Amino acid sequence: MDKNDAGINNFNHSVSLLEKKTLVITGVKKIDNFDKTHFILDTTMGFMVIKGEELELIKLDTFAGNVTIKGTIHNMDYVLENNKKNEEGIFSRLFRA
Repeated sequence: MDKNDAGINNFNHSVSLLEKKTLVITGVKKIDNFDKTHFILDTTMGFMVIKGEELELIKLDTFAGNVTIKGTIHNMDYVLENNKKNEEGIFSRLFRA
């Protein structure tokens, strides 16, 4: 574990969705990838995939591990920890055209 992960691991992971338009997530280690239709976050509880429309990053607090996303949220999923060795396959399957 490096210095950056040490502070974030002390925080709990939570997800709050307000009116299906604003998503507040705590316990985020890093944002792996994002665009207007999806976000891939590495959280203290594993990888989280968020899908929607017109998604945008509103707030990012890297020290505390807090992220706020605005847009229309359609789906939130966690990638199972035991599948971590196959992440590239999972992510490529999630975002096939």
